[in-house]
Amino acid sequence: MTALATTDRLFFRDLDRAAAERILSGALSGTEDGELFLEYVESEAVSLDDGRIRSASFDATRGFGLRAVQGEAAGYAHGGEISEAALKRAAATVRAVAQGRSGTLAAAPRATNARLYDGANPLSALDFPAKTALLAEIDAYARARDSRVTQVMASLTGEWQAVQILRADGNRVADLRPLVRLSVSVVVEAGGRRETGSHGMGGRFAYERVIAPAAWRGAVDEALRQAVLNLESIPAPAGEMEVVLGPGWPGILLHEAIGHGLEGDFNRKRTSAFAGLLGSRIAAPGVTVVDDGTLPDRRGSITVDDEGTPSGRTVLIEDGILVGFLQDRQNARLMGAAATGNGRRQSHAHAPMPRMTNTVMAGGDREPAEILASVKRGIYGVNFSGGQVDITSGKFVFGMSEAYLVENGRIGAPVKGAMLIGNGPEALTRVSMIGNDMALDPGIGTCGKQGQGVPVGVGQPTLKMTGLTIGGTAV
Repeated sequence: MTALATTDRLFFRDLDRAAAERILSGALSGTEDGELFLEYVESEAVSLDDGRIRSASFDATRGFGLRAVQGEAAGYAHGGEISEAALKRAAATVRAVAQGRSGTLAAAPRATNARLYDGANPLSALDFPAKTALLAEIDAYARARDSRVTQVMASLTGEWQAVQILRADGNRVADLRPLVRLSVSVVVEAGGRRETGSHGMGGRFAYERVIAPAAWRGAVDEALRQAVLNLESIPAPAGEMEVVLGPGWPGILLHEAIGHGLEGDFNRKRTSAFAGLLGSRIAAPGVTVVDDGTLPDRRGSITVDDEGTPSGRTVLIEDGILVGFLQDRQNARLMGAAATGNGRRQSHAHAPMPRMTNTVMAGGDREPAEILASVKRGIYGVNFSGGQVDITSGKFVFGMSEAYLVENGRIGAPVKGAMLIGNGPEALTRVSMIGNDMALDPGIGTCGKQGQGVPVGVGQPTLKMTGLTIGGTAV
C-alpha cells in the first residue's frame, strides 16, 4: 500500500477529504502559501536501570496543523481532533493573516518517487516481553564483562510517524517515517572513583538492526570502554593549542557552530554571524559542507520535508566558499531562493522552519595517522557531550566526553573536563588538515531550535584545527 493510501485510511475515516480541501482552499484564498499538515504518531519507550525496568510507555496521537502565509507573516492553528468542525475553527483563525492584503498562491513543490526508508511500522515487530528481555540481557552482559560495573542503564525507543500534506491546489504528499534507537550507559567504580560511558545507535529502520546480538553487544562494549577509559583520565590542560577532532559524532560541532548559522531564517533576518557573506570565503580551502537529507535509512533523512518539498542534498560551503543556505518555502521566497527541502516541524502542533537533516563535511586526502603525527602539543577529541552556541556572535563552548593529550605526534593520557571554546565563523578558517576517513554518527542526534526537537545526523572526517582554546580543569 502506498504512503498516500495508508494516510488516507488514517485521516479520512471521520473527515470528508473533499470538505477538508474546500476548507483549506478558503483559508488560503488571497495568501501566498500554506498547507494542511495531518499527522498520526505511535511511539514507545522501555528503559532499564540497575537491573529493573524503570519505565515503559506507549502513546498514539493524531492532529493537524493549518498554516496561511502572507509575506513575512504566518497564521497557524492546530488541533488534536481531525474533524470538519475543528478545521473550520482553525481556518477562521489563520485567515486573519490575509486581511487587507492579497497574494498569489505559490506553486506546489515538485513531486518525487524517492523512498529513502521502509515505511513499515517498527513497533509491531517486537512485543513488550521481547524488549524487556533484551534490556535484561544487556544488563547481564555488561556486568559479566567487567566486575567494576556498578550500574547499567539501557533504553529502547521506537516511533512511527504518518503524515499527509495538502495544498490549496489539490496537491497531496504523504510520508511514513519509522525511527528506532538503542541507548546504553555503564557506570564503573574502582579505587573510590566512579565514571560513566555511553553509546547509542539508531535510524529509520526496524528494530532488528539494533537488537541483533552483534549490534547491542557492540554498544555495550563501547560504553564500557569509555567508562573504563575515564577511570584513567587526568585533568585536561587549558590554553590555546592544536586540536584534532575524530570522525563521525564530533561533527556535532559542525552542526551547532556552523549549521544553525546557515539556516535561511537567521540569514534573512540578519541575526546569523554568516549573514551577508554568501559568495565569501568563510572556511579554509578544502572544506566542503553539505546538508543531505537523502541518505538512505539515516536518522536525519526525510523523503519529503514537512511542507511537502522533496528532501535534497544542499551544498552549503564549497572549497571554503559559502554557496548556500538551508531553506523552507517562506524564507526561500522572501530571499529569492529555492526551497531546499529543509522545512521541518516537531509535530502538527508546530509550524515549520528551516532545519538541518544530515549535516556532513566531505573527506579530504590525509591519513588520520599523518594528521595526529603532525601535532606537537594538543588535544585529540573523539567524542562530544553537550554544548552551547550563540547564533548571532557564532561563539561556542563544547564539552568533550572522550579526549586525549597529544604530544610530539603521540596519543597520550585520556583527559577529563576538556572544553572546546571558539567562534563558528573563525573555526573553519583554522582547519589545516582534512582526513580521508569521513564517517557518519551512529544515529543518535536530536536538534533543538525555538523549542522544537527533530532527529538529525552529523558526520565528518578527522580534522586538525589550529589556534583553538581548550578550557581545562588542570591546576
